[in-house]
Amino acid sequence: MNAGGIKFGLAVYTTLFIVFLYGPLAVLAILSFQAGPEGGPQFPIIEWSTYWYKHLFGLTPPSRIAPLPIDQALIRSMALALMTTVVSTVLGVMSAQAFRRKFRGSGVVFYLIVLGMMVPGVLVGLGMALVANTFGIDRHWWTTAFVLHVVYTFPFAFLVMLAIFNRFDPSVEEAAWSLGVSPARTFRKITFPLIFPGVLSAMLFAFTLSYDEFSRTLFASGRDLTLPLAIYGTFSVEVHPNVFAFGVLTTLFSFALLSVYAILMGLSVRRAKRIAVQEDA
Repeated sequence: MNAGGIKFGLAVYTTLFIVFLYGPLAVLAILSFQAGPEGGPQFPIIEWSTYWYKHLFGLTPPSRIAPLPIDQALIRSMALALMTTVVSTVLGVMSAQAFRRKFRGSGVVFYLIVLGMMVPGVLVGLGMALVANTFGIDRHWWTTAFVLHVVYTFPFAFLVMLAIFNRFDPSVEEAAWSLGVSPARTFRKITFPLIFPGVLSAMLFAFTLSYDEFSRTLFASGRDLTLPLAIYGTFSVEVHPNVFAFGVLTTLFSFALLSVYAILMGLSVRRAKRIAVQEDA
């Protein structure tokens, strides 16, 4: 096969992949502009309208369609994701720092950490629920569910930081130590600024995985539902385009989060290069 045929095949494959990836999102976005309150989640579009976006914020007259229960659930999911991000990122950085030097049992510890993201989420959540019931522990999103989210996201943060440290040049730290700088100050002033792009990536992984987590939270959140559970609960009754409208807003929020991540990543990479140049000088 010549080079032109290979390029054409790759172009077709890429196009199909993009259509498969963004096609459902496009359909969701189109149906979110369905007329309401009688318009349903199906084609054709009766009339283009922003009714369902107004319905999310309670700006429409009362109707038979109840508003989505997203107010308190959204706050819970955001708080849980932020808590998980902080704890998982700190643990990921500390664990990866420890693995920079070989120690006895490091292989076993590595696989125990990675196991947290390999075990099926439903089984882990059910196991946590059984443990909580056995010991009389009340299940809440900020206790039992929080532990499961950390167990799930921590391995991702750990692997990201492990990859960053594998490419890290330890000579910059050794130069600081030779000048009498303490290890703690060396990490704070030299190591951390250089690995900060990886820290940002670990934070992004932990936040997004926790914010969207469903299976592990299903049995461990207790009565107060997180956002994925609250949205799923509406599917058991009837699906309306207000769910699609909320999905569009959530997608826009995700893109905004990625934009902030890209800006911070660019600034941190520039800073890390400047520190590296200063060290070489």
